[in-house]
Amino acid sequence: MVKGIGLSDDLDFGAGAYYYADIPEFYETFGVMDAFKPTLPYIVYVLIFLAWGVLMYLLWKWVDKR
Repeated sequence: MVKGIGLSDDLDFGAGAYYYADIPEFYETFGVMDAFKPTLPYIVYVLIFLAWGVLMYLLWKWVDKR
């Protein structure tokens, strides 16, 4: 990275030049858009996320008491 190896002169992203998301058309090139296809409604995933948060909070309180 110090010597600029792997950089393209045409693509100047500054500090994020080595970050994979800055590669133009990254998703089309590597096909990551097809990696996850949701089968449930969005709200179900939100509720699972919130339930996990509550569960971890209760676990943390229980561990903190001990």
